[in-house]
Amino acid sequence: MGSANQSSTGRKARIEEMRRAEQARERRNRILVVAASVVVVGGLVAGGVVLVRSQSDDGGSVAAAKDSSAGGKFVTGEDGVKTWQGKLARNHVTKAVKYASEPPVGGDHNPVWMNCNGDVYTKEINNTNAVHSLEHGAVWVTYNADAKKADVDALAAKVKKTPYTLMSPMDDQKDPIMLSAWGRQRTVTGADDPNVDKFLEKFVQGKQTPEPGAACTNGLAQ
Repeated sequence: MGSANQSSTGRKARIEEMRRAEQARERRNRILVVAASVVVVGGLVAGGVVLVRSQSDDGGSVAAAKDSSAGGKFVTGEDGVKTWQGKLARNHVTKAVKYASEPPVGGDHNPVWMNCNGDVYTKEINNTNAVHSLEHGAVWVTYNADAKKADVDALAAKVKKTPYTLMSPMDDQKDPIMLSAWGRQRTVTGADDPNVDKFLEKFVQGKQTPEPGAACTNGLAQ
């Protein structure tokens, strides 16, 4: 019991620290937005030229159509967590991406992330936005029509209390309830499955995070 309580206390302290850091980033962002507005008009003209050139140079629409996780595979550990073995691209693209898994655990993604500060979405969200949230260290809870309502409600309550998480339905996934982080994924049996807390403890802003501390607010909301 002592070790479990210590783990819970440590996770709560880490979550509170992330919440304070996120609030500080939001304050800094507001200041930067005000300052940037002074030069934005001139930047729009130059940026438009650069955007047109970059799109014609890098073939963005072609890259976006490819499977950005091609050549890799999942390897399941003794703890039941599947780890993606292979390269996960991190390019920003504006078109749909064909991912190797459903839900995806990484790859090319939209420049705008889904808000993941304990956000619960009641409709399916765009994979490419959610993958950007995973890049920022979020855990994505997904479920299909086979999930029990009681489990969905309980998981939603847990997500709402946990920064750097998001939740949404996903009809095409093979299991009723799945948890995903960047390069990591597992299935759980329900809201009371102890592996839910273990996954959150290990992968919310975990070592697998490509961009630790990046924002989970001021992105896209449904």
